[in-house]
Amino acid sequence: MAQISYFLIFFLVLYIAQTLAVMWLERLNLKHMRKYGRSVPPFFEGFIDAPGLAGIEAYSTAKSHLSCLRELVSESLLLVLILSGFLAFLEGLTVKWDLHAVPAGLFFFLAPGAILYVVELPFGWYDSFVVEEKFGFNRSTLRLWIADRLKSTLLGGCLTALLLSALIRMIQVWPLNWWLWGFAVISAVQISLAVLYPVLIAPLFNKFEPVRDELLAKKIRTVMEENGIRLKKILQMNAGIRSRHTNAYFTGLGKTKQVVLYDTLLESHTHQEILAVLAHELGHLKKKHILKQTLIFEASLLIAFYLSYRMLTWPVLYSSFGFDPRHTYIGLFILGILWQKAGFFVQPFYMAVSRHFERQADLFSLKILKTPAPLLSALKRLAADNMSNLRPHPLYVRFHYSHPPLLERAALLEKADPPGSGGVTRSMLDRRVTG
Repeated sequence: MAQISYFLIFFLVLYIAQTLAVMWLERLNLKHMRKYGRSVPPFFEGFIDAPGLAGIEAYSTAKSHLSCLRELVSESLLLVLILSGFLAFLEGLTVKWDLHAVPAGLFFFLAPGAILYVVELPFGWYDSFVVEEKFGFNRSTLRLWIADRLKSTLLGGCLTALLLSALIRMIQVWPLNWWLWGFAVISAVQISLAVLYPVLIAPLFNKFEPVRDELLAKKIRTVMEENGIRLKKILQMNAGIRSRHTNAYFTGLGKTKQVVLYDTLLESHTHQEILAVLAHELGHLKKKHILKQTLIFEASLLIAFYLSYRMLTWPVLYSSFGFDPRHTYIGLFILGILWQKAGFFVQPFYMAVSRHFERQADLFSLKILKTPAPLLSALKRLAADNMSNLRPHPLYVRFHYSHPPLLERAALLEKADPPGSGGVTRSMLDRRVTG
């Protein structure tokens, strides 16, 4: 059982503060939307009307309420598992069964993980088949939803088991410098996954193929050639089998770099809008944003590993929760929760970096097409199609938005538009493509 100590008090304060902060931010964001989002901003006129705005509010409210309930249930359950003696019971089983450190650590991590996974499954089902269904987004079937969960669980479980086994073993073999070896292994795996994800993992869930629209494909090649951009793969993905949401993204490292366009995006946007979205994604390529984000992540990971090494030998880390300090895998479990909770409060830094990269990508799109009009039109349509909150609270944005709010992006593009440039009109591009 847990024993009162300064570390336990700090742990509980941090744990509860993070959970309450998440829920408070959700409430703050909804309150802000209801106060300032009653009228359609001039920028969105013609794309979103009063009924559409009411739908956005209803959708945002439903998603927020579900998120809060999921957060409350899962975090409360985990805290109960920690403080009730259940984890001490698991530790006792590993001793009773005379398990070695690696299988004991796997059992200790995966048992509560499996409980939380089962408890959260109904929330995932409700999100897809009630909330998303109600607002016309869901296109998935129960069979496909179950298949997705099985695949992701199998992949995630196997990867977690392998990495955790390696880490526990390294602590045994190199007790003084395991943190450096652990960082090296985790980093190598993380970078390998970034390289392999587009070619090995993503195809397990979706079908990827070259853009079918031949005229659009020709326009894409023309834009890339005229701007000296070399990228072998610009693909469309059958996202529409699961959802009506529209999007595009840049993924991969090295030779696996590629831009992926949702088929739903291709269905609902004009060629000029798609080219603007594509140019935005190419901006991430030219500015090496994935590489820069990877380096930031690696630096954070190295710090976390070193701090974990320093703290793993603290007796209070174990005694506060009634554990035996000889079982270092328990210390890893507690520190994992601690870093997850503390990480929330440094999340604004990572989100700020991401939003900075997105602004750069927007400006790159402007540079490519010589006019903000196509991207501005695409942003309007994306907001309408995805029922995006048009007026999020600034503090909520700091914690949760990897992209600047749509109105902020529009203001940036309009401000950066070269005066009197006239831009590249659709007919001009068509003439270049057709000759």
